[in-house]
Amino acid sequence: MPVAHVALPVPLPRTFDYLLPDGMPVKAGCRVRVPFGKQERIGIVTAVSERSELPLDELKPVAEVLDAEPVFSSSVWRLLLWAADYYHHPIGDVLFHALPIMLRQGKPASAAPMWYWFATEKGQAVDINSLKRSPKQQQALAALRQGKIWRHQVAELEFNDAALQALRGKGLAELASEAPAITDWRAGFSVPGERLRLNTEQATAVGAIHSASDSFSAWLLAGITGSGKTEVYLSVLENVLAQGRQALVMVPEIGLTPQTIARFRHRFNAPVEVLHSGLNDSERLSAWLKAKNGEAAIVIGTRSSLFTPFKDLGVIVIDEEHDSSYKQQEGWRYHARDLAVWRAHSEQIPIILGSATPALETLYNVRQGKYRQLKLTKRAGNARPAQQHVLDLKGQQLQAGLSPALIGRMRQHLQADNQVILFLNRRGFAPALLCHDCGWIAECPRCDSYYTLHQAQHHLRCHHCDSQRPIPRQCPSCGSTHLVPVGLGTEQLEQALGPLFPDIPISRIDRDTTSRKGALEQYLADVNRGGARILIGTQMLAKGHHFPDVTLVSLLDVDGALFSADFRSAERFAQLYTQVSGRAGRAGKQGEVILQTHHPEHPLLQTLLYKGYDAFAGEALAERQSMQLPPWTSHVLIRAEDHNNQQAPLFFTAAAQSAAGQPAGR
Repeated sequence: MPVAHVALPVPLPRTFDYLLPDGMPVKAGCRVRVPFGKQERIGIVTAVSERSELPLDELKPVAEVLDAEPVFSSSVWRLLLWAADYYHHPIGDVLFHALPIMLRQGKPASAAPMWYWFATEKGQAVDINSLKRSPKQQQALAALRQGKIWRHQVAELEFNDAALQALRGKGLAELASEAPAITDWRAGFSVPGERLRLNTEQATAVGAIHSASDSFSAWLLAGITGSGKTEVYLSVLENVLAQGRQALVMVPEIGLTPQTIARFRHRFNAPVEVLHSGLNDSERLSAWLKAKNGEAAIVIGTRSSLFTPFKDLGVIVIDEEHDSSYKQQEGWRYHARDLAVWRAHSEQIPIILGSATPALETLYNVRQGKYRQLKLTKRAGNARPAQQHVLDLKGQQLQAGLSPALIGRMRQHLQADNQVILFLNRRGFAPALLCHDCGWIAECPRCDSYYTLHQAQHHLRCHHCDSQRPIPRQCPSCGSTHLVPVGLGTEQLEQALGPLFPDIPISRIDRDTTSRKGALEQYLADVNRGGARILIGTQMLAKGHHFPDVTLVSLLDVDGALFSADFRSAERFAQLYTQVSGRAGRAGKQGEVILQTHHPEHPLLQTLLYKGYDAFAGEALAERQSMQLPPWTSHVLIRAEDHNNQQAPLFFTAAAQSAAGQPAGR
């Protein structure tokens, strides 16, 4: 009797064997329902054979085969099997990570009904000015009068689900569904959106990529901020879609996509689907299936969109390829950029890695001849480079981390009706809570990191493992009630700016304020309408957003990046500085970037200010080579979790002995 080797979502580096009853054929990559312990689990068949390491009479039978055909495309299947081996991660975890949640739960691999909003007859007839006291509802009804709006598109628009529900309560709007119909976009493909005239560098890049589109090629599109990388992407995609093939565009996180989605949808008369964590389970499955059956022309997604199956994928684009959010930090710790290159090679298609500040690993691969580099050195349109200044903080009287000179420059830019960004890559109220009497510091018991104080939520939170606890009323060490915040976070900065600029609207944009679905889009829309004049943000604000009225950007905590024990800290700061600098001075306005530091003569700052990112990258690569650090070498992280901290030290000792070539002790 045939034996099915089944991967289950358990933290074990193995598969489990089950008997396949007669009349129950199954292929590798199909889902099955199998008994596991006292319950049934969904598993994925990795192979079918006639053998098992266990006696056949000890094997349990497969309860149900859920799919007639594999849920993975052949290329994604190869990628996942290779990645599980390369990253030494349990195959079950890897395979299930790549599936939409509904498929993990055993739901059918078919499209569910699609829900949409529409204006009722009453909604079409009512005087829209009757809603002037509810501008969100007025805006939503105006849009619905133009045509139905699919439910999954609501988050991309400037109104929210609450406005639509309010219209529904008034009888002005309603929800309906329809069965999905597979449509072929290829027959009617066109480019109705306006094409910008490419400059010489952009046209050269598009031509080079197009000439090598029939096989694998890896391109680094290194373009300074504002040089028009997106227009190159669009032109390349136009060539790919004209051939009837599909495209995957990956972005660092959902914060980039509202503007990006609108630009792609405006440009092409072809379906554009989005995959990100803000979708509900059925919406995510629907987009996944549309890519698989060829109905989606373009998929724009975050890290995990890499594992989307396509009927005929023609190109992969990774925007901001240097961004750290492409690295999965929990569970299966893969790097989506590196796996995307592997997938492109497997499918024999081109891949474009775009960035104003390429990762040193990517530049190393260019030097090794593995990637080809295309440069965009001119800012598109009428954008002008920002003026750059370093403020020496030594001896300065600071107010919430702001020097008097910076406060003065802020007032000047605000008086000119412009906007200001204050960049502080540390969310929360303060990075630590300290007992003033005995020196006790609140530490996370799970991972030994310091708790961050979140005063608005009245709790301490670990930004490494996400554990939380209430703010203590007294020191657990000495009983003192004199507990003080140490350091500066975005929440504290927002609180301190109120008295300094009492008549200026202030917005804070970080993960704490944008965790609610659609919140980021609302904040960005408010900024672009001029509703917020001072923006406080973490690295989310450095990620490609277009703020035409921002003329001053300041990085407040430069010293924290200059003196870190992490050898990648300098690279991340250089990328951050360069990206943030690009936020100032667009729409023909002169921008200004101010860095606050106690060490204005630091070599890294001097190189960045006077030579630019390329010069920094060259020096950093040479320094890494002399110290035998990545990318010249590879580092392997061996990680263990232990509830009582007894087995982990023994494991690490054995691992160290094994790595040194010594016999491991028991």
